[in-house]
Amino acid sequence: MNRIDKAFKKLRASGGKAFIPYIMAGDPDLDKTMEYVLMLEKHGADIIELGVPFSDPVADGPTIQRAAERAIKSGVSLRNMLPFMTEMRKRSQVPIIFMTYYNPIIKYGEESFVAEAAKVGVDGLIIPDLPPEEAESLIKKCRSYGINTIFLVAPTSTEERMKIITSASRGFIYYVSMTGITGSKLALEEQFRNHIGRLKEMTVRPVAVGFGVSSAEDAAKVAAFADGVIVGSAIVKKFHEDPGNAPDFINKLREAI
Repeated sequence: MNRIDKAFKKLRASGGKAFIPYIMAGDPDLDKTMEYVLMLEKHGADIIELGVPFSDPVADGPTIQRAAERAIKSGVSLRNMLPFMTEMRKRSQVPIIFMTYYNPIIKYGEESFVAEAAKVGVDGLIIPDLPPEEAESLIKKCRSYGINTIFLVAPTSTEERMKIITSASRGFIYYVSMTGITGSKLALEEQFRNHIGRLKEMTVRPVAVGFGVSSAEDAAKVAAFADGVIVGSAIVKKFHEDPGNAPDFINKLREAI
């Protein structure tokens, strides 16, 4: 088991739910990213998603798009995130997932990237523009190096597609709470809950819900039926616009979950 698996095993034993915050690496720079990672861990993050800056983040809303633009302007890319991880692992063993688009991995080279990512302590990958049907090569490499591949299920996913995704995923299944982009408003309809229920019947892996969770109230509602709660845009916005109150905001999310 890697760190993600161990985190969920510990939570299941205690009856807890995972708090999975997302931040954009390099927003505003990597020194601040280190500070934010350590702050999130201190205030109860079980797993942390680090966004890889990319110029065409098709799954992301305006908040994360602007964060990516700021990070790119500061010179951050996939290549200097790997040395960052080496330094971060000297200070923390919190599970880390890279959320990246496929283009930076192609440019880096699949084999080289996966080998280096494993070496520096990356635990998982989320690649929103790479469907599992086209990821066989990457999945095979990640499994050989012990990195979890985490794929996304949408409210529109059929049962046949959910079976494909659960088979390809390791660590947990990422359930996208809406047919939209990050930062959109959360709407917890009965149909949505039933769909997640069917998904959980297909797999023993945890199901974490993201997209649209922007408050402690949202987080509590999602945690009632999911194994983990992913919060991205709201945290990115808080760190950028109101960093002084970020610890209090994070504490409220943790308590709600």
